[in-house]
Amino acid sequence: MEPTVVDDSLLKVRSLHAKFPVYGPFGKILGAKAHVNAVSDVSFELKEGETYGLVGESGSGKSTTGRAILGLTPASGGEVLYRDRNVTAMTKEEMRNYRKDVQLVFQDPYSSLNPRKRIGQMLEEPLIIHRLGNREERQEKVFEILRIVGLQPEHYFRYPHEFSGGQRQRLGLARALIMNPKIMICDEPVSALDVSIQSQILNMLRQLQREFKLTLLFITHDISVVRYISDRIGIMYLGKIVEEAPTDDLFQEPLHPYTQALFSAVPDFTRSRLKERIVLRGEIPSPISPPSGCVFHTRCPFATDICKAEIPPMREVRTGHRVACHLVE
Repeated sequence: MEPTVVDDSLLKVRSLHAKFPVYGPFGKILGAKAHVNAVSDVSFELKEGETYGLVGESGSGKSTTGRAILGLTPASGGEVLYRDRNVTAMTKEEMRNYRKDVQLVFQDPYSSLNPRKRIGQMLEEPLIIHRLGNREERQEKVFEILRIVGLQPEHYFRYPHEFSGGQRQRLGLARALIMNPKIMICDEPVSALDVSIQSQILNMLRQLQREFKLTLLFITHDISVVRYISDRIGIMYLGKIVEEAPTDDLFQEPLHPYTQALFSAVPDFTRSRLKERIVLRGEIPSPISPPSGCVFHTRCPFATDICKAEIPPMREVRTGHRVACHLVE
């Protein structure tokens, strides 16, 4: 008798596509003249309780992927399954309930906070929208969340401009946590902070994950940050995931040439001298007209004819380690 396979995936992204129209000088009158392929055939899973890191250069499509999962950016193809329910086909009421369970922490907390509202009003707003508790219960909930993220009760009455960058990011965490979500999508949550403040926020995230039993999708371009916080990592390039593996496995032996180049750009100060740097030639191709075959072949130092002609399938070369490259056996 074969053992029963337990599916512990909380959210599944299958062949996700997201593209945006590009209009000419006459706007929408003549229709779109081209499309920006921001996300192309992206597939991965979030397992309950883990932190999945999504890494890539600016413009790789990682933030668009996070917004498409939330439904903030419409998907042009593929599926997002939350507890085996298709998010892209949900009704308005189902989407309202889904967004209680999946929350977003924005990259720039200041631009996502209403400068005309006090902090208490902003944190209570989602509770009012979802009709949770009376006024006293909502206020008590806000005080509790402020305490959890390391802020004081008097911050309830202040405005966003009265806080530092680190405190604003704590407010962003508080706003996401107020609904007791199952999944939290963190879009570059520490990129605008000092290194010392980054470590405080990252340690807080790990503590909150244990306390609230959260599943995290951590989007970043910072290799050292994603190594510290992630259980598994997906590497994105030009709208596609080119490699995915458990964190230790990926850093011990990156297989895709792009991953190797990305990791080589991070100085290793534990050695007596810096490791050899892999320098990529040329510019990142335009997502309006991506190259044929492997999207990385125009900059890959090992590219062959098959790389230019055929799209490499994502293959599992070791347990949990997948890579999209013709040259990896």
